[in-house]
Amino acid sequence: MFNLAPILNEAKGKLIAVAFYDLETGIEYALNADEPMHPASTFKVHVMMEVLHQAREGLLSLDDQLKIINSFTSIADGSKYSLLESDDSETTLYSRLGERETIAELTRLMIVRSSNLATNILMERVGAGNINEFVQSLGIEGVIVRRGVEDNVAFRLGMNNSATANGLTQTMKLIAQRKVVSKEASDWMIKLMLEQEFNESIPALLPKSVRVAHKTGWTSNVYHDTGIVFPENRKPYVLSLMTRGFTEDHADEAHNCMAQISKIIYEKIK
Repeated sequence: MFNLAPILNEAKGKLIAVAFYDLETGIEYALNADEPMHPASTFKVHVMMEVLHQAREGLLSLDDQLKIINSFTSIADGSKYSLLESDDSETTLYSRLGERETIAELTRLMIVRSSNLATNILMERVGAGNINEFVQSLGIEGVIVRRGVEDNVAFRLGMNNSATANGLTQTMKLIAQRKVVSKEASDWMIKLMLEQEFNESIPALLPKSVRVAHKTGWTSNVYHDTGIVFPENRKPYVLSLMTRGFTEDHADEAHNCMAQISKIIYEKIK
């Protein structure tokens, strides 16, 4: 359906996964889409979903304030660990330890700036197990949430989050259809993802008139992007791109690979 051969040949030796769903036509496309990978920060969408889920259930309010902390418990052995400011793409929270911030703002920082610290603070509040249960209850396959960010003891033991391109596309499809928590909650999540500040992949080569509500993720040798693309004058489509094998020295190549795939898909369906 999509001629991705030139891009795949250029990325020879790398694993490229694609999962596409068009809400206008119902057309689907998949390439290596059931291959489990480290989800990097894409799982933060699922944390956001559980935050909204618990808000609907009355277990919390988005206006509630949480203490800004930097001490978390490993799921492996109960030991404590902290995050490094130098490894986080959002750093303003580190100078505010001991202060308080609203759940809404922590969620915004987690999605828009991919804050690791905000993510772990929110996960302390809502619980990894609850996130995973909610994901499963929605029928999303291929996504497992076990722990927060930088739990290195768990990482060394293989106790990691996992996702597939299909699982990420199922997630975004449900949000696009306004089926996650409620229409209002789904709209809130889409609005937040439209404010994403890291736009080197899916949106990079698309016309400025095309809006993209998305979440990126990268760590060591994986680079991903998953989102809802809103072309003009038609229903949106969902696209998830996952890669493995690009090193940190070649991050630009990973982003360009995903941007080129995104452009090919857009040109085909517009």
